[in-house]
Amino acid sequence: MSRITHQVGSRSYAFADLRELLAKATPARSGDYLVGVAAGTGEERVAAQMALAELPLTTFLNEAVVPYETDEVTRLIVDGVDAAAFAQIRHLTVGDFRDWLLGDEADAARLAQIAPGITPEMAAAVSKIMRIQDLVLVARKCRVVTRFRNTIGLPGTLSTRLQPNHPLDDASGIAASLFDGLMYGSGDAVIGINPATDNVQQVIKLLNMLDEIIGRYAIPTQSCVLTHVTNTIAAIERGAPVDLVFQSIAGTQAANAAFGIDLALLREARDAALSLRRGTLGDNLMYFETGQGSALSANANHGVDQQTCETRAYAVARHFNPFLVNTVVGFIGPEYLYNGKQI
Repeated sequence: MSRITHQVGSRSYAFADLRELLAKATPARSGDYLVGVAAGTGEERVAAQMALAELPLTTFLNEAVVPYETDEVTRLIVDGVDAAAFAQIRHLTVGDFRDWLLGDEADAARLAQIAPGITPEMAAAVSKIMRIQDLVLVARKCRVVTRFRNTIGLPGTLSTRLQPNHPLDDASGIAASLFDGLMYGSGDAVIGINPATDNVQQVIKLLNMLDEIIGRYAIPTQSCVLTHVTNTIAAIERGAPVDLVFQSIAGTQAANAAFGIDLALLREARDAALSLRRGTLGDNLMYFETGQGSALSANANHGVDQQTCETRAYAVARHFNPFLVNTVVGFIGPEYLYNGKQI
């Protein structure tokens, strides 16, 4: 793509490519300043947002922010675009797309139709020129319903994770926290434990404990031990009762490599869990965690702003039809998201 320019008063701002334009149009975040991709001034940010609003959506199919040849996440995104779905919006600019999303025509059914044609970079772009109120309005139209042993995501419902961790993985301590949480009605999304000792034997012990409790009391939920996906695969091979498969993911191949994973490994884990046939209502069994700044902390952001990297992580998640996607925004530290406003 040729250089993009936009005039603000007597000053002209230039952006070398799509990657720079997206970064400069992003609301201020400390991580983007840290890596040197953020707009230098508020005026430059507004200029970038105005230029972005005039950009045709077709641009995102012709220019990759991370090279197609060297990044499997980019290949997953580009090769997975549904041409028929995109055809419904291909005539729009980013600004037009924003207006369309806010209009009455974009209801839940129509959004579901076009979703396979929207790339994460398109979603990132339009979000950068929307107010919080705009984002809330559009998000309310979206319907994401998933099923395993129960159903979450239905209108008018809220599901929560119960996290009965213990610093020593003590069974009595975990059980006490678990029953305390259940008394508050927590845990319908998942009963998930962050193990203090991350080894396969301990993972299997915790999985058996959760399976026994859920089965004994007929609790309509699913369990998960939040360990590395390779440990979960090993636990499945040893006959452990695995419901959901957890893994942290990111928006670039290099960042995922820093987590010790690639797309093939995620497919292997999903297939292994599906072979157990433990879902009674559906087969959404992947549980992913993302976080703005993860690619930057691994020196694997390729000069892409962290908001766009985050949307690319959601593309990875979407490919595997997950039960849950948990974003830990602000968890990494203030060097990436300084305060609540930046989140």
